[in-house]
Amino acid sequence: MLTCISRDNTQNYSSGLTTLALRSLENSSRLLFIALIATSLSAQVKTNVQRPRILGISHVAIFVSDIGKARSFYKGVLGFDEPFSLRHPDGTEWMTSIKVNDQQYLELVAEDSRKAGHLSHFALYTNNVALMRDYLASRHVEVLKEVHKGQAGDRFLTVKDPDGHLIEIVEYQPDSLTARANGNFMPATRISNHITHVGILVETMGPAMSFYRDILGLEEISRNSDGQLNWIDMRVPDGSDYVELMVDSASPSPDEHKMQNHIGFASSDVQKTAADLQSRTAGIAFSLSTDVQSETSQKRQVNLFDPDGARIEFMESGAATGK
Repeated sequence: MLTCISRDNTQNYSSGLTTLALRSLENSSRLLFIALIATSLSAQVKTNVQRPRILGISHVAIFVSDIGKARSFYKGVLGFDEPFSLRHPDGTEWMTSIKVNDQQYLELVAEDSRKAGHLSHFALYTNNVALMRDYLASRHVEVLKEVHKGQAGDRFLTVKDPDGHLIEIVEYQPDSLTARANGNFMPATRISNHITHVGILVETMGPAMSFYRDILGLEEISRNSDGQLNWIDMRVPDGSDYVELMVDSASPSPDEHKMQNHIGFASSDVQKTAADLQSRTAGIAFSLSTDVQSETSQKRQVNLFDPDGARIEFMESGAATGK
């Protein structure tokens, strides 16, 4: 049976379709508008991420040629203890951890003997590494290694500063090897109980300051005052540890890098520390500069070099008179 539709009915039908199409278009426009607002708000949130706390230096890692020899130096001479070491799946030991205090360690890395004595990386610790990841992304800092749990059980990410120094940002975990060692492995024989700073070479201050000051929030606490700018000390925003930025724009050799990059330890009395180091290294072939030096910042210091030539600095805050 054939059904006929009158002109009026056809007009009504067409009008209904038009109304439906307009409503559909209107709904689509509303959805698109909402999506655009949501995207805009999301982008706004990501660019307004607040930096979590940066509490201090977690560890400093240096390459060693012989992990057994390095262990003997840092334990036998400097008096530290070793809470744990890490191994590859084949059982080869690649890193040993030397404890300074509950928050700070040295890492002796036996991964590349050609780099022995050189800085592998250093680490800062935070209260929220996931938020730090979002913050760094909001500041357009490339994260080389995303947040993950390392072999020792702590969560961290890795970035690189403008001069190529690798920096890990760590959040300590309650079930990690470091947490299990809390309160232990801190003998009275330790030559120092605090890593005050890490010193690194930079080509120019501008990019380094943009990274450490403007992005990570470190604060300048001192600089040399004898004419040409040579170094600036940058303290972490939520602690007392600092990074010493040392300018050398003359393309230093690898040996000069090894000599200048250093680990800084606290000393309450540098003269006493120097005498202690002399007695501990008597008859041992280690390079020790026991002449107490005074920087323009009026901080007295003495330097020791490990078996691979890595520089270890012991520094006393205060006037050169020791008062």
